[in-house]
Amino acid sequence: MKIMVAVKRVVDYAVKIRVKPDKTGVVTQNVKMSMNPFCEIALEEALRIRESGLASEVVAVSIGPSQCVDTLRTGLAMGANRGIHVESTASLFPLSVAKIFRKLVEIEKPDLLILGKQAIDDDCNQTGQMVAGLLNWPQGTFASKVVLDKAKRVATVDREVDDGIETVCLNLPAVITTDLRLNQPRYATLPNIMKAKSKPIQKFTPEELNVEIISDLEIVEVTEPPKRKAGVIVSSVDELIHKLKNEANVI
Repeated sequence: MKIMVAVKRVVDYAVKIRVKPDKTGVVTQNVKMSMNPFCEIALEEALRIRESGLASEVVAVSIGPSQCVDTLRTGLAMGANRGIHVESTASLFPLSVAKIFRKLVEIEKPDLLILGKQAIDDDCNQTGQMVAGLLNWPQGTFASKVVLDKAKRVATVDREVDDGIETVCLNLPAVITTDLRLNQPRYATLPNIMKAKSKPIQKFTPEELNVEIISDLEIVEVTEPPKRKAGVIVSSVDELIHKLKNEANVI
């Protein structure tokens, strides 16, 4: 069994985001970049499946500029067997990314495609669903538990939904998107970081995959959230009730 995993390069989760002066996006120059946390969870789950003996190969895929190779090297250091980099400097929206993954799936023929449920830069939560639709594969989104039956070629997925946990059974091949509580990603050890330098990374371009990058979405404006007002210390319960009733209008 072969597993393909999407890994996206995003602004590190610990970095304080700054909006560009022209409000067309966020500042990314000279900013620490890292693997999307949900992609780390997806990769960790694929590695655990391989280590359990249910899969033989894990392929990490990243789409974007040349710097995405660093993200792929991180994935290889975590344990992926090899990487694929689709290099593009264009703005990539979910549908274009899904079309690229469809082409890569046709080439690699994996049994399972695992993605993070969303990226922390755009929070779209669309790519997994779109690629499943393009491939006509069953999908298990927001996965908090994944159990594979290699003999029956099915995956049982616990999904986190508003009302609790929903369990679905998917025939392989399938698409799974991962939620936060699925696992705790491992750290890459120094020996594995060194080994990752010699692991192969295959390169493609969207043109080589016959995918036309179309900007089907328009970012109208990016603004910072309003700043929170400073808190107020009250001297008595009566003053607190007065403020909640007359100023906050919540009672």
